[in-house]
Amino acid sequence: MSDSAGVAPMTKVNDEEQFNTEQYGNIVENSFLAANQNPLSTFSIDVDEAAYSNVRRFIQNGTIPPKGAVRLEEMINYFDYDYAPPQNDDPFAVHTEIAACPWNEKHRLVHIGLKGKEIAAEKLPPANLVFLVDVSGSMDQPDKLPLVQSSMKLLTDQLRENDKVAIVVYAGAAGLVLPSTSGNNKTKIKAAIDNLEAGGSTAGAAGIQLAYTIAKENFSENGNNRVILATDGDFNVGTSSDDELVRLIEEERKSNIFLTVLGFGTGNYQDNKMQQLADKGNGNHAYIDNLDEAKKVLVKEFGSTLFTIAKDVKIQVEFNPAKVQSYRLIGYENRVLQKEDFNDDKKDAGELGAGHTVTALYEIIPVGVHDEFTGKVDALKYQTTPVINNDLTNEMLTIKLRYKKPTGDESKLIVHPVSDENISIENTSDNFRFSAAVASFGMLLRNSAYKQNTSYEEVIALATNAKGKDINGYRTEFISLVETASALPVAKK
Repeated sequence: MSDSAGVAPMTKVNDEEQFNTEQYGNIVENSFLAANQNPLSTFSIDVDEAAYSNVRRFIQNGTIPPKGAVRLEEMINYFDYDYAPPQNDDPFAVHTEIAACPWNEKHRLVHIGLKGKEIAAEKLPPANLVFLVDVSGSMDQPDKLPLVQSSMKLLTDQLRENDKVAIVVYAGAAGLVLPSTSGNNKTKIKAAIDNLEAGGSTAGAAGIQLAYTIAKENFSENGNNRVILATDGDFNVGTSSDDELVRLIEEERKSNIFLTVLGFGTGNYQDNKMQQLADKGNGNHAYIDNLDEAKKVLVKEFGSTLFTIAKDVKIQVEFNPAKVQSYRLIGYENRVLQKEDFNDDKKDAGELGAGHTVTALYEIIPVGVHDEFTGKVDALKYQTTPVINNDLTNEMLTIKLRYKKPTGDESKLIVHPVSDENISIENTSDNFRFSAAVASFGMLLRNSAYKQNTSYEEVIALATNAKGKDINGYRTEFISLVETASALPVAKK
């Protein structure tokens, strides 16, 4: 049975029980908040996808994942959604839908979708990449360094003549294996990749510092400057505490060098540490459990993974208390911001890649519907209840977004009011229904207090009717995964 958050279950290697030191952070689910007392909900976007592929790995191995591994926003955003791209100069378009909530028909579900501007591969800015590869002893397993090498070769095949890549490795010490080399010299790059060997302890901080130094030395003005870290996250020599590593990454991100964190392996995978590094390093986090996943992240999603078109993207939703009794943001627990952070351009937030989609869901309890979730607060003694602007009662909410250009320091504001057109779920888009199915599945895996009337059968039915084109088969795979999970013991904690 899975732990509620921290350490994953025992695993078997060659039919022998192995102690599992995988680490996951604790997630306290977002609760319902009263709209008249908390009208603003503020959070950073999240383009990480690691949680879904990691959850898939657990289920395919026959176990329910630890609750801390199930981050709903990452599961939802693993999948592409068919949103129209922007038609103006903004780097992304905003799309919304509201309909009945599948797991409680008296509630409403709000679907918010962002679609990044698509840029053809040949028109992407030149890339200055530094592979930072963990070659410590813990990486000496088939699903670690050998898979890293295969993944790096896939990415190398995508490089153009004006792109360049260097390779830094770290174990007991950090070293430069390949100086910055043109993407046209693929033979030299692949030879350096093939020569990587695992052994020694893990001095992750020294490797990070050297990688950023190399990236700065080869900095490409108006280009894409990025460190790509490939590791199981098990740093144990030098600066290794989460706080120290996070401070190091926060300092380095000021140089406008982005970070991609690719997680590999089982048994000692440090998910919580990897997520923090990506979040604080102006970057993204993916978990590579097989070569197909490497192809998805580094080939099919090459532009969205590695080319940032907008940074520090924040969302603030104002709910109309004439329509909304209470609301709950589904997922994004690690991305919630204070309301004041929205207008603070010094506050870090998530990045959006070329062509990327980002999806967020809110569950709403409308005015007049029985609310069994929201805690009650006594009336205030020194203040009166704010007067509602009845001229705007047709609007259910207003979405505000802020973003900066990849090298900019000043944010731009987008405002998007939304009304409830009383659409039935049958008349919603595949985007709406499929994202709701993934959210339902995540709540079941977490045994969420908010899962209400959802079930594995409902998830399968909802997803089956929302597969859409499914060119790569990811949605079909999801349905199969739900079927497998439904036969496993449900986590009780």
